Amino acid sequence: QVQLVESGGGLVQAGGSLRLSCAASGRTLSNYAMGWFRQAPGKEREFVAGINRSGDDTYYADSVKGRFTISRDTGKNTMYLQMNSLQPGDTAVYYCAARNRRGIGISRWDYNYWGQGTQVTASS
Repeated sequence: QVQLVESGGGLVQAGGSLRLSCAASGRTLSNYAMGWFRQAPGKEREFVAGINRSGDDTYYADSVKGRFTISRDTGKNTMYLQMNSLQPGDTAVYYCAARNRRGIGISRWDYNYWGQGTQVTASS
């Protein structure tokens, strides 16, 4: 099975940018469709972005469309989330996840493997 480790979180001012990384080990990312989720205090874990197994299709939550970009580097076995124009509403713990399917899932229950999460805080 695959193990996932996120990095790249931190504190930024509103309007700033961060790039999150999700490093995989144990198996190659090309075996999985992948996703990014986030969870703010007191809220449910929500879908942010996803990429299909072949890497040629992506999907975004409306709240981040046009600001966030999901990508992956199969050579480095790593997935990324480039986050621009960050706002206080984006503050959350961000998780990467993998699923044993070809297509993108938008529910947390669609995913089989999870990282430990990384904190992103955008201050006003």
